[in-house]
Amino acid sequence: MRHDYRISEMDLGGGASPVLRGHFLYNESMKKHVSWRAGGAAQRVYVPADLEDLTWLVRSVPAREDIHMVGLGSNLLVRDGGVTGVVILLHGVLKKLAIESRTHGMPPAPEGIETALIYVQAGVASPKLARFAANHDLVGGEFWASIPGTIGGAIAMNAGCYGSETWDKLVQVQTLDRQGHLNERLPDEYVTGYRHVALKHAQQEWFIGGWFRLARGDGAASREMIRELLKKRIAAQPLQLPNAGSVFRNPPGDYAARLIEICGLKGYRIGGAQVSDKHANFIVNLGNASATDIERLIEHVEGSVEARTNVRLIREVRIIGERQ
Repeated sequence: MRHDYRISEMDLGGGASPVLRGHFLYNESMKKHVSWRAGGAAQRVYVPADLEDLTWLVRSVPAREDIHMVGLGSNLLVRDGGVTGVVILLHGVLKKLAIESRTHGMPPAPEGIETALIYVQAGVASPKLARFAANHDLVGGEFWASIPGTIGGAIAMNAGCYGSETWDKLVQVQTLDRQGHLNERLPDEYVTGYRHVALKHAQQEWFIGGWFRLARGDGAASREMIRELLKKRIAAQPLQLPNAGSVFRNPPGDYAARLIEICGLKGYRIGGAQVSDKHANFIVNLGNASATDIERLIEHVEGSVEARTNVRLIREVRIIGERQ
């Protein structure tokens, strides 16, 4: 169901009551909003009209309610019991992608290297940024073509592959805090690492966009590299079945897939969920998997690998909601 929604004075804590320009969906199945194509319903889903509308919505949600920002849902599992609070869908809404001319407040470019800045909002798919950069003769962002989520998610988890990471290219981020205020922050305000990003002075914020600095170079060569990386990804990953990409981080000096494989777990199933027989760090939905099947399989893999190798795998995927 779609509805226009007027925030009440009670919701706002008094004062004016703006009309939001986006729309709510109620008891919305999250299966179509996550790449695993499994899971329960969200109590309320909001699709904002634009960034200004998003800030009004966040400002208006009572502090007691959870807010979940979702891009393409490519590293997310919603439990079968569903999720309360408000889920906000950003893909296709926060979609600005442009060469940025501003220099004020930005770190200086490296000497002797001609560069350009790209501003990209959180709802833009990572592969789109890779292609945009290459088409503007900017190099170094080819790896984003192999990341199946949005830039908001890539920033939030420092997504990367093939030796490159998102925060290697970031010079500034734009965030939205729980009070509905927009902020611009520099990388030195964060602790970043392998698949890890945290604000040094912790508070609840979401990444809304970022400015990336890329070197000028050979766009044709960049586009060819993108094609080769995509071929490599297709050959190595089970893309024909619903999945959430790599389920676990690689342990230092090792690979999660190798550890899972030596435990004999390739092809192991619980219900409709299976450890991929093509890439052991992927769990695929064979067509009828529940979120419970997937979560139980994640837990089984964790327990088996730790018992056999004494390595505790750390999840890349997020799990939210209530167990059924």
